[in-house]
Amino acid sequence: MINSSEKMTNVNERNVYFGTDSLKKYFDPDCQPPLPLVELPPHLNPYHQDGVRIYAKMMTMHPANNVKAMPALNMLESSVVPNKTDRIIEYSSGSTVISMSMVARVMHGVNDTRAFLSNKTSDAKLKLMQFFGLDITLFGGPSQPEPLDERGGIQNARRMALESETIVNPNQYENNNNWQSHVRWTGPQIFKQLPEINVLCAGMGTSGTMTGLGTYFKGVKPSVSRLGVCTAPGDRVPGPRSYALMRPVEFPWKAAVDTIEEVGSSESYTHSLNLCREGLVCGPSSGFNLQGLFQMLAKRKAAGTLSELAGPDGTTHCVFLCCDLPYQYIDEYFQKLGEQQFHPIRNEHLKKVDLHRYDESWERDALEVLPQFYGSPRSLAQSPLSEIVLKPQNRVLDLRQKDDFHAWHLPGSVNLPLSSVGPHSPSPFSDPGVLEAQWVELEKIFKDDVLVSDLGRHHVLVVCYDGDSARVATSVLRAKGLEADSVRGGHRALRMYGIGSENPISTTKGPLGATVSVAAVPLE
Repeated sequence: MINSSEKMTNVNERNVYFGTDSLKKYFDPDCQPPLPLVELPPHLNPYHQDGVRIYAKMMTMHPANNVKAMPALNMLESSVVPNKTDRIIEYSSGSTVISMSMVARVMHGVNDTRAFLSNKTSDAKLKLMQFFGLDITLFGGPSQPEPLDERGGIQNARRMALESETIVNPNQYENNNNWQSHVRWTGPQIFKQLPEINVLCAGMGTSGTMTGLGTYFKGVKPSVSRLGVCTAPGDRVPGPRSYALMRPVEFPWKAAVDTIEEVGSSESYTHSLNLCREGLVCGPSSGFNLQGLFQMLAKRKAAGTLSELAGPDGTTHCVFLCCDLPYQYIDEYFQKLGEQQFHPIRNEHLKKVDLHRYDESWERDALEVLPQFYGSPRSLAQSPLSEIVLKPQNRVLDLRQKDDFHAWHLPGSVNLPLSSVGPHSPSPFSDPGVLEAQWVELEKIFKDDVLVSDLGRHHVLVVCYDGDSARVATSVLRAKGLEADSVRGGHRALRMYGIGSENPISTTKGPLGATVSVAAVPLE
């Protein structure tokens, strides 16, 4: 990597990464433009009229999509031994070890990253970690164990690394390269982007982010007020810890903060939701940081000391970190915030019906499919319908009502009238109630093993009034493993082609013992 003294001088303005090491450059902050710093519009900033401007530092825009990418880069750079290290092990609730797995592959060619974490981790987060190729081991006990507790996964990972020279446990809880990554990269980026900065706000988990940023700004601009945010007692937001759980953390975080705010989960998820809907896509810990900043500003305003934070321009410039993305926490947003925050789903009852796939190739034009089922176009055109015989390997199911079926139908058809299908019934795709009724009825009909077994030996063609109900039926039949198609446009399409005109009717014995009616009309 480029030396930190040269950082920010070789900004890749075009944001393009060339060569065989392009991915390494893409992940390296020294080869990237700085991550975005975005001011909140006034309607998201209740202190705008008080001369406060608030900026989101979008750590989510790193290729690894979270703030833990910087520590992962810095810790692995100093701990992976080339041609020797073949495994990374870390106790992490998600973001840190996911970042490590990507950094290990891209920067060091290490493909085996193993995650130790709490058995209380959500299923969505576990699947996300599996998605990124992590080998997962669960541990019981507290979801956020104390770093030095010998019974927890943190010390288990440490012991395993001590027993093998090829295993590296970066141990984000004790590794100073964790917080120093923000001295190396995040702090300098923010200061170059916003030298007017007056307030800096970050959450406290391992405390690495706040320790690094607080330490950096104490050196370059001591006037910056450094706000650390902890979770409210008894509450939980993914990532940060409560103040009580900060006691055993060995990083010099106390010297890196001036003020601590404690924030609850409801406000955190609410602010995250609002930011996401306005285009700043970020997770609950980002809303958590913003709420902490709001609380501090509110206390200052009530005490009449808000103006003391302002710089020479009379404006207070505040930066809070957006740390991760919301997607892995979607279920928790609904649990924390309630249904009132979300539009209801219309036709939600359809979630339980019409569950099988559709395919355009299963919906066939009449002039294309009828010769396949009855014979060549020449014989169809030259023969009366009463003399046309359904090929033995085929079956035709007609879903229309009995009277309409007996008035006219394709030769050899079997009538399976659906109670929800009539000549004037709306399409199931325009009326959700009709679709629900039809699908339930079709599923019931085709639970008949004898019927399905008989049909399964044939190619099935389904016909209805307008083609749409037959399309639903075809979807059900295909889901049961049958070869089935429907006639696009149904009986109406057949009449449009001149098939199915009103003519005298003769009867014949059809398949499955059904009595069928045959109109003596040519197909063309």
